[in-house]
Amino acid sequence: MSSTKTKGKLSLLALSLMIFTSVYGLNNIPQAFFKMGYASIPWYIIGALFFFIPFAFMVTELGSAYKDAKGGVYSWMVRSVGPTFAFVGTFMWYTAGIIWMVSTSDKILIPIANVIFGTTPDMSIYLISAFAILWMTFITFVSLKGIDSIQKLTSIGGIAVIALNIVLMLGAAIVLILKGFHPATPLTADAFINSPAPTSVVPHNLTSYIAFMVFAIFAYAGVEVVGGLVDQTDKPEKNFHKGIVISSIIIVLGYALGILFIGFFIDYKHDWFNAIANGSINFGNLPFVLMSDLGSSIGQSLHLSTSATHLLADISSRFAGLTLLLSYAGAFMTFLYSPLKQIISGTPRHLWPGKLGHLENDIPKNALKTQYLVVVFIILINLIISLFDKGSAANFFNILTNMTNVAATVPYIFIVFAYYKFKTNDSIEKPFIIFKSNLMAKLVTILVILAIGFSNLFTVIEPILQPQTASSLGGVADATTMLAGPLIFAVIAYLMMRNFRKKYPNDGFEHK
Repeated sequence: MSSTKTKGKLSLLALSLMIFTSVYGLNNIPQAFFKMGYASIPWYIIGALFFFIPFAFMVTELGSAYKDAKGGVYSWMVRSVGPTFAFVGTFMWYTAGIIWMVSTSDKILIPIANVIFGTTPDMSIYLISAFAILWMTFITFVSLKGIDSIQKLTSIGGIAVIALNIVLMLGAAIVLILKGFHPATPLTADAFINSPAPTSVVPHNLTSYIAFMVFAIFAYAGVEVVGGLVDQTDKPEKNFHKGIVISSIIIVLGYALGILFIGFFIDYKHDWFNAIANGSINFGNLPFVLMSDLGSSIGQSLHLSTSATHLLADISSRFAGLTLLLSYAGAFMTFLYSPLKQIISGTPRHLWPGKLGHLENDIPKNALKTQYLVVVFIILINLIISLFDKGSAANFFNILTNMTNVAATVPYIFIVFAYYKFKTNDSIEKPFIIFKSNLMAKLVTILVILAIGFSNLFTVIEPILQPQTASSLGGVADATTMLAGPLIFAVIAYLMMRNFRKKYPNDGFEHK
């Protein structure tokens, strides 16, 4: 895979790593094993077949056809369907990313603490908020310098993700070999069908399996984020589709093999069952517990002393913290910069108030600074509320998260519909075609829309079907806020576009 590039352009290697860090969630692998064991693998394959692979191919065709478009998904949709449709879909997608930045910033102290202490200690809300703001400051500062600085950080993040997976799989293979090829969690037909998790944590019913299918589908979200970087890719007509295809194959294999290899050194019923039931393992510390267990398993398999085994476990846990931190940096950089670049670089400059739509050296610097202030403001509001009432702060953040849960994925339906319009428009030049016939394109469009639509429908109704927990507002309230989010964002986007068209009827619908 060539890594040569012209200055200011993404090489094939850099693009592939950026896609990889945007989609591949390190936490998704241990979380999948936590919830379903080996039984999560078929669902990840189903998610890839019904959503990720066809959607990635659609993005490939659109990106290759509009290789000079600076607005990414907005440009694709405005040229295939129309301006209001394009802006509503893009605006919903972008606003959901704001809350993702807030929630991810609040978690950044976890891998940092694990690198320093080898564990995850209790941390005050002041410290969490301070590090979240520092993190946003650092990432925004780097993004203001342009694509060269961004690709360096995302490449480091991608390499870190790959390194952790190599260590995980290599270590698991060593344990498997030393134990005479007897995996810790037995490989049986039933293990690929039924979850071994305690029923108190993951109920063994149809609802829980549907919920996991939704989790598996959404684990593949994010490939569209790099759509706005087609114009900043070196030789996009050749490298863009290659980057998506290469990274897609690695992502699907990485998820499936990663889950499988965990079972080589983790005996679910012996090592994790009780720990999950009593709450000593949770989604916050899961990656570090996993890697610590890997270190212990290697030490025990090699018959090392107790102190040497503990040291190996500690090193493995700290390594997980470091690689997670670097992977967060890579993914965060892509999500902070690319969606904003797309929505600003693609849309008309006068659509935005003041100088918000201004580009400086093709970088939306004013918008990046404004985005930074918005994210920091939300972090501070959450901090202030939590000082008076932690329960109210949790509810405030739950409302924001619920509003973006569906709003983050509904735009995929917009993109898929735009793809179908693109395929049936013979006047658009299509330099790279995967789905050859319009019939095949229509069938794939229906398949992906059904997968996304069903996943969103279940996301809305699931809180009503499940009992209220400490992390929820209550079934009906959760469902209502999930529906309210995309509706509110869509209305705001519609009014912005209508106002623009009235004030500037002679302007075009892309950035001038």
